[in-house]
Amino acid sequence: MYYTDDSILPENQAPLIITAAPYGPQWLPGDADIPLTWDEQVQVAVDCYNAGATMLHVHVRDPATGQGSINFDQYNYMLDRLRTAVPKMILQVGGSISFAPHTADAKAKWLNYDTRHMLAELEPKPDFVTVATGTTQWDVVSMFTPDDIKGTHLDNNPAVQAAWAGMFVDAGPAFYLEHLKRLSANKIQPYFVPAHIHQLEIIERLIRAGVYKGPLNLAMAGYGGGTLGRNPFHWMDFLRQVPQGAVTTFWSSMRGLISLSAMAIVLGQHVRVGNEDNLWGPDKKRRSSIQQIEGAVRLCEEFGRKVANADEAREILKVGVWYDSIEETLAKIGLPPNRRDGEQGFLLWETDGRKTVAKVAGDSHPMAYCMVPPQAAKLALEAHKAAKGLA
Repeated sequence: MYYTDDSILPENQAPLIITAAPYGPQWLPGDADIPLTWDEQVQVAVDCYNAGATMLHVHVRDPATGQGSINFDQYNYMLDRLRTAVPKMILQVGGSISFAPHTADAKAKWLNYDTRHMLAELEPKPDFVTVATGTTQWDVVSMFTPDDIKGTHLDNNPAVQAAWAGMFVDAGPAFYLEHLKRLSANKIQPYFVPAHIHQLEIIERLIRAGVYKGPLNLAMAGYGGGTLGRNPFHWMDFLRQVPQGAVTTFWSSMRGLISLSAMAIVLGQHVRVGNEDNLWGPDKKRRSSIQQIEGAVRLCEEFGRKVANADEAREILKVGVWYDSIEETLAKIGLPPNRRDGEQGFLLWETDGRKTVAKVAGDSHPMAYCMVPPQAAKLALEAHKAAKGLA
């Protein structure tokens, strides 16, 4: 990003896009303001939209179990209801999902990437699916304090904390080359989630090689433990290297997100809030996802920056826009053209979408940085039911 003398004046900045992440897939019922029934899950989207959020980060919770859903049909059902309830809202499905097989014949495919590529087959289609580029440690608890997890299933639970600390995002080239190909074929745009500057470099190589030809929308992901931390100089250095034509949203966790959201708003960037990332206000009291959206709106009002409406957000993100060539993509994003006879990006090979290399250090899903370890989820759900007299 390039800043001139008047770039930080709010009247010269694009309206703020607020992404809402209200489904908290890493949390369990009782941990936070978790919508559980289908009607509750849809209603929270309506409430987020009415509060000022124009993009919804979608995860689906199975009402029967209280856990994050891994059922493809339930995702289709939820997307259909969201398209009806909030037709103008931009739907961004979290790419950490891996769909479980539902037949005996499908069990052999459980560890293949095929179950993750099913995101490209969702119907109705979401506008975006988040895509990681590069296998990364994603230790989300590394920046947590005891206060951050007070009252949740992580509180005073070293075994579950250790399970989260051992999370890795499995996203090597065998995955993302095929995944981008399938998303593009189905006209679903990727929303890139680089955890550090070197993953942004991977994205640029993919664009230069023609693997992806479209607008560059991305999140700068700062959760510590292998991703960005909270050092503002690191965020600024990352932002400095983001192409001028990209659209960037700041993602981080707990109360650190409040400070980074303020920084994003002043710098003309965009924010994500909600219980997937943060449970607290600056006063260390609980804040619902809706209250966090309202807080971002207030920050904008104090600074003088406009909050985007749905039409403005779609225009800024170029929802549904695709480019015809590598050259057009580079020009639109604001990257220098490929040298005619020089290195032009990623060396390509045919991919089949299958997971062929065994991975160590993962949890129950091939990519699960937003999913609760199953045994921890089971124990916490039983405790919640017992407390409610439902056992």
